[in-house]
Amino acid sequence: MIVTLVLAAEVAFWVVLGLGLATRYLLRWRAVSTVLLVGLPVIDLVLFLLTLFDLRGGATASWTHALAASYLGFSVGYGPSVVRWADARFLHRFGGGPKPPPAPKYGRARSRHEWRICRRTLVSAAITVTLITVLKLCTDAPGTGVFTQWYWRLGVAALVNTVIAASYTIWPKEPPAGALVEDGRVVAREIPESRR
Repeated sequence: MIVTLVLAAEVAFWVVLGLGLATRYLLRWRAVSTVLLVGLPVIDLVLFLLTLFDLRGGATASWTHALAASYLGFSVGYGPSVVRWADARFLHRFGGGPKPPPAPKYGRARSRHEWRICRRTLVSAAITVTLITVLKLCTDAPGTGVFTQWYWRLGVAALVNTVIAASYTIWPKEPPAGALVEDGRVVAREIPESRR
């Protein structure tokens, strides 16, 4: 049952996100759009509560229960950035907005970008660990030892993201020779003498 609920929550997240953006830019219903977009974490909260009830009802704990908890952690840690990403692209496509710039690739701007991703991962991991611990403490379901594997996975994900962000801080990526860079993005390349 939990696998079905996880899949339903995943589909519901993207459907509600699409409806929220469509009502904002196609129907111009800003208030409805805001309610839909703000309500996105509610989908994952409901999934987590159903997971808790499933375990309290005697189900054997499995990785799918931990996955359901991680959805809520992801929704809180990454949800706002996912909405901003989708909103910028929807605005460009349907609202006449500017084309969203790509992520910065060079210098300190890239380092700041990587630290933002790291912060989202740390928040997501911390919330997921807390929720999985709540599942362990609030139920006497068999098999909760499987949740320990998730602690390790989340720890590795947090460590990898931290190492990546630190590496871009210590060894910032240099832009190509002759490129004009603004905010970590190449905006122009120098024209070789042979082509002038």
